[in-house]
Amino acid sequence: MLSILDRYILRKYLGTFILLLLLFIPIGITVNLAEKIDKILANEVPFIEVAKYYLDFTVYFANLLFPLFLFLSVIWFTSKLANNTEVIAFLSSGVSFSRFLRPYIIGATIVCLGALVLGMYLAPMASKGFNEFTYTYLKKGKRDRNQTNVFRQINENDYIYVSYFNVKEKSGNNFTLEHIEGNKMVYKISASRIKFNEADSTYSLLNYKKRTILENEDIIEKRRRVDTTFTFELEDLTPVEYIAETLNFTELNKFIKREKERGSSYINRYEVVQYKRWSLPVSAYILTVIAVAVSSIKRRGGMGVNLAIGIAIGMVYIFFDKIFGTMAEQSTFSPFIATWFPNFVFGILAVYLLRNAKR
Repeated sequence: MLSILDRYILRKYLGTFILLLLLFIPIGITVNLAEKIDKILANEVPFIEVAKYYLDFTVYFANLLFPLFLFLSVIWFTSKLANNTEVIAFLSSGVSFSRFLRPYIIGATIVCLGALVLGMYLAPMASKGFNEFTYTYLKKGKRDRNQTNVFRQINENDYIYVSYFNVKEKSGNNFTLEHIEGNKMVYKISASRIKFNEADSTYSLLNYKKRTILENEDIIEKRRRVDTTFTFELEDLTPVEYIAETLNFTELNKFIKREKERGSSYINRYEVVQYKRWSLPVSAYILTVIAVAVSSIKRRGGMGVNLAIGIAIGMVYIFFDKIFGTMAEQSTFSPFIATWFPNFVFGILAVYLLRNAKR
């Protein structure tokens, strides 16, 4: 059962965090709108679309930066407690530092669970609307996917290549499908153009050619046009760059499994998104402990010194998170290590600062 001390600190913990979010989100919207207003007006974007965009932006912004907001909010209200000598009063009454930390851990648990729900289910929906608006109205002419020289493994035996993929027309040029069993090619299908027919879910192949490889001879079949079916969807050959961000927990796991089977070259990018959905909520505990250890001591410079230290630590955490995430996306560096390394380093820092604070 929660004591008066627990309820008091927990109310401060959650209240200050929510207040900071409510203060900074409108600032973020204002800054973003000031930057994008010219393009929005130039493209005559309907008001309802802009409203939806900033609703998605709010969720996207909160999910991305909640660790920093949480960190600063804990430093803010704990510094106030220290400056008012309330921390000293709590500890002088016989409450141990570990006991004093308990409501903070309860608050971090609540925030962590909320962040998990937000990151796994709500943020993906917001990310989809946010990115679609960006590429539709703000980045006109820029591609949100790779459309040239697309090579994909679609199952255990089949490999596909198209020299150019047209997303709107759902068609591709210089199409090739190779069926390989073991180390031997069984047959190869090629066409100058492939187009998906939505009416009956078939594919039209122009200048169709199929080469079947036998032991003593090859059988070559040529036709002007062939309508057939395939086990893949043409659009799946080139998923949008931000696809992983738009999938919820279950969808993302299935998508990554399928992409691994296809031999996708973007698998690291997808796994970074997957692991971050776990690592960011866990950071609530680590950043909370660091914030309490830093701000529970009454300093000569007051709250300003604590906030300066907190902002510096928060910026370093975000820097680590971005740098290692980018390394994993653009190289063979392990996505798991990249996403969890900041938590590991700052976890050690949290233990060190906590030990000093207890003294």
